[in-house]
Amino acid sequence: MLEDAGQRIEDVDAVFVTHEHSDHATGLKGLARHGHLKFFANEDTARPIQKQLSRRVNWKLFKTGQSFVFRDLKVSPFTIPHDTYDPVGYLFAWGEDDLFNPPRKLVWLTDLGYAPKFVQNKIQDVDYLVLEANHDIQMLEMDDRRPWSLKQRILGRHGHLSNKAALDLLESVENPRWRKVFLAHLSRDCNKVDIVRNTFQPLSEKQKCPIHVVDPHEAVAMEVEG
Repeated sequence: MLEDAGQRIEDVDAVFVTHEHSDHATGLKGLARHGHLKFFANEDTARPIQKQLSRRVNWKLFKTGQSFVFRDLKVSPFTIPHDTYDPVGYLFAWGEDDLFNPPRKLVWLTDLGYAPKFVQNKIQDVDYLVLEANHDIQMLEMDDRRPWSLKQRILGRHGHLSNKAALDLLESVENPRWRKVFLAHLSRDCNKVDIVRNTFQPLSEKQKCPIHVVDPHEAVAMEVEG
């Protein structure tokens, strides 16, 4: 996927881990072979991941809620509601009050069951937003591969944002300054790119903001037509 994006693993400086669930942590087994990579996580996330690995990862531990600097980035990890020990979202800030290097902010926000008020505040004045649009509620309810207990977990307040919940969150933000929004972490079985695009098209037109949907089957982002 890096090659498809015109990048190389040698050009990557660090990996920022949000939580220990396998769909977010499995890749560390292979990535740990690259000695130049640094892996940022809080202790409650790093500990269970490391127990599953034979190779020691180059961990850079932080405390949730405390900002730190890495290279030219100011990184602010913040708590999100999900069913792990200490899951986080990230606010990345860079740039200066300079014509050629203006200040910019990006928030990475996936794997949360709902958006508390402080999360709404986090995303209001960012330039770029990566937000979860995990599932279509009707598709999830009709899915016959997931037991009801798992469906309840996904739909719960420490599960995942549905398309509707993600849309409600974006619509609740007053006067956002977004330059681009990326909708990510789509379920392969319980969501479809076309459904997400159709759901968010009116918002894209209203906000005059490009909204991109990341296809989970191809890991590419397609812009919502608006």
